[in-house]
Amino acid sequence: MSGLLLAGGGHSHALLLRRWSMRPQKRPQGLITLVSRSSTVLYSGMVPGLIAGLYQRNQVEVDLRNLADQAGVALVIAEITGLDIAARHLQLLGRLDLPYDWLSLNLGAVTRTSPAAVDGLVPIKPLEPALAYLQQQDLAMTSPAVASAPFWVVGSGLAAMETVLALRQRWPQRPLKLQAISDRLPAAFQRALRQAEIELVEHQTPTQTQPEAGLLCTGSQAPTWLTKSGLACCTNTGRLRTRATLQVLGQTQVLAAGDCAVLDAHPRAPSGVWAVRAAVPLARNLEAAVKGEPLKPWTPQRQALQLLGGFQNGQPTAWGLRGSHLFGPHPLLWRWKRSIDAHFMAMFESSEAMDDTAEMTCRGCAAKLPGAPLERALKQAGIGSLGSEPEDAAVLPMRAAGVMAPVLQSVDGFPALISDPWLNGRLSALHACSDLWACGALVTAAQTVITLPETAAHTQEMLLAQTLAGIRSALEPQGAQLIGGHTLEARDGAAPPPLSRAVQVILNVSGQPRNAPWPKAGLQAGDRLLLSRPLGTGVLFAAAMRSAAKPAALDAALDQMTTSQHPLVEALQTLDSQQPGSVHAATDITGFGLLGHLGEMLRNRSLRVVLDGLAIPALPQALDLLESGQASTMAPANRRAWAQLDDGSVNLNLSGIRSGSPRHQALLELLVDPQTCGPLLISVPENSAAVLLNEDGTAWGEIGWVTTR
Repeated sequence: MSGLLLAGGGHSHALLLRRWSMRPQKRPQGLITLVSRSSTVLYSGMVPGLIAGLYQRNQVEVDLRNLADQAGVALVIAEITGLDIAARHLQLLGRLDLPYDWLSLNLGAVTRTSPAAVDGLVPIKPLEPALAYLQQQDLAMTSPAVASAPFWVVGSGLAAMETVLALRQRWPQRPLKLQAISDRLPAAFQRALRQAEIELVEHQTPTQTQPEAGLLCTGSQAPTWLTKSGLACCTNTGRLRTRATLQVLGQTQVLAAGDCAVLDAHPRAPSGVWAVRAAVPLARNLEAAVKGEPLKPWTPQRQALQLLGGFQNGQPTAWGLRGSHLFGPHPLLWRWKRSIDAHFMAMFESSEAMDDTAEMTCRGCAAKLPGAPLERALKQAGIGSLGSEPEDAAVLPMRAAGVMAPVLQSVDGFPALISDPWLNGRLSALHACSDLWACGALVTAAQTVITLPETAAHTQEMLLAQTLAGIRSALEPQGAQLIGGHTLEARDGAAPPPLSRAVQVILNVSGQPRNAPWPKAGLQAGDRLLLSRPLGTGVLFAAAMRSAAKPAALDAALDQMTTSQHPLVEALQTLDSQQPGSVHAATDITGFGLLGHLGEMLRNRSLRVVLDGLAIPALPQALDLLESGQASTMAPANRRAWAQLDDGSVNLNLSGIRSGSPRHQALLELLVDPQTCGPLLISVPENSAAVLLNEDGTAWGEIGWVTTR
C-alpha cells in the first residue's frame, strides 16, 4: 500500500496527530504522511489576540513537525497544487507527486475575492502572509505619511469585526476604517466601532479616496485547486461536499473536514469550532477505512457557541454568539474564551506520554563513527594514512597514461535525518557533494546505494522514487547526473513509524576540478579563514528529538541545509583563475565539527590558528540550546578536539565573552557540534579574502586567521 496521506495541517489533522501520539495503538499501520505548506499551524481562535499584541507568535502556533514525530507520521513541507484522482496522486509544487491509497483533506480556507476587490488590499487568509503584511505596516509607520493614512478592513462578517478591533489595539492612533454592509452588523458591534473610533463606511457607498492599505475579510472559500480537481464541490464556495461519513461524494477513499469541506446533508458555516468537532469522527473513520471496516456517520450539533474577542476602552472583552443570538460584551466572556484557548493549546504541549524519544541517538552526519575508533580501525587495517592525513575526496588512480585532469571521488551517507524521503534524498546528495566542493571540484556523476525498510512493495516503490527524485534535484542544477546505483532491503524486521525514517542513502560522487585540487592541509601564515554558513545543525536536531527546538529555528536550519553551495565553488573557481593560487586550503565542516576538521587542516606544526569567537556564526537558537546543556550524541566524542585549544594549535579569542561563562561554554560546544550539509571552510590570502567579503550578497564570513607559533 502507498499509505494514508493527510493533506493540510488544519485543526482536524493536528488533533488527529495528537490522538495517535497519545494512543499509538490507534494509528493505522503502514506509512502515513502529512503534507503542509509550513511546519506550524496557527490556532485561528487566538489570531485576533496575536494581531492585537496580546500573544506572541509561538503562543498561537502548533508545532506540526514535533507533533508528526510524536505520532509516527512523516511530514512533507510543500505547496499542494492539484490532485490527480484517477492516478491517486497529490500534486506538489516543484516536487514529485505523492501517491496515496487513502486521502484526508483538511486544508483550511482562503479569503474569497471578487473582480471588484480593491487592488492592493491583502486577503486575511492564508494567515501567514497577512501577518507578515501587518509587520511591514508596523515598520512603515515610522513614516508620518503612512501613520496618518487610513488602514481599511473590508468585510461584514465576524472575522472583519474581530480583526478591525484587534488592529485598534495594535495601532491606537492610526485612522481605521471598516467597509461593510451596516445592516449585517448588530447594533452592539456598531457601538463598539464608535467607541473605538473606527469609521464605518457603507460598502455600497462610493468612497472619495481609494484604499491604499488594508485587509480583505470578505468571507472564505476552499483553495482554488480543489475546484479543478474533479471532486464534488459547492458552486459558490468551492468547499468539498461530503457524506456524513466525511467521504467526499463519489469518492470512497477521499475524506475531508474543516473549512475546506461541508457535510452535504448537514451544512454548517466554516468555523474552527466545526473543524475541532470533526477531528474525532475523522480519526475514527480513517482508522476504520485503513482496516477495511465500515465507516460511521457523524451528525454535528445544530448550533455551537462562538466566543468573539474584542476590546472596550483598551481592555479585552468578548461577545457570545449562538445561532443568531448575540450577547455581551463582557470581561467574563473574555476570561472564558482565554481559558478555552489556553486549554486547546495546552493539548499540544509535549508530555511524558508523548515524549519517548529523549534517549534516541542523533541521526544525519552525527551518526558517523567517532574519530578515535575510526583512526584505530584504519591503522589496524593497514590504511592509517586515511585517518592521519585525510582529504575530503580522493584522486582516482588511473592505469592509462596521459590523463590531464584528475578525477576526484568521494562517498558519504547517513541514516535518514528527517521523515520526508524526497528532502532526505536531497540533503544526502548535497552533503556528499560538499566533499568534492571542498576540493574545488563540481560533481559530474553520482551513484547511490539505498536501503529500504521491509514493507509492502508499493510503499517501497514510493519511498525509492521520492528519494531518487530528491537526489536528482540536488545533482542536476550543477550539471551532474545520477548514473546508477543499487537497492537493498533491510533485514531488521518491521521499522518503527514513520517508515520513511528507515530509508538509508549512500552516495558515491565524482567530478573534476578546473585546476589542481584544493588541498586540505595548505594553510599559510597570513591567510584569512572564511566560513560559508552558520553552525548548529547538530544541536538543533538533537534538541528537536526532545521537543526543545523552536519550529522557526528548525525551518531556518533546513532552509540553509537544502541550499546548494555549488555556486560558491563556481565563484571560487573564477577567482582562482583570475588570481591563481587564491585558495590555499579548504574543507567542509561535517561530523567532527569545526574544530575537528580545522585540526585536519593544521598538520604544519609551525602554524597556529586564531579564531574570533564573536565572528563564528550560529544558527538561530543553537547557542541558547548549547548553553542550556543540549548537545548532539556525537558531541562528547568530538570534544577531544578541544585539546588543540590547550596545546597552542588554536587560540580562541573570546572578544569580550567572559571566560568560564555559560556563553563561553556554549561557544566551545559549537566548535565541536557535528554538522550535516555544513559550511565550507577556506584559507585564502588577505587580498582574496577582501574580494570575497566585498561581493554583494556574499555568503562568506571571516572567522579567524593563520599565523606562526
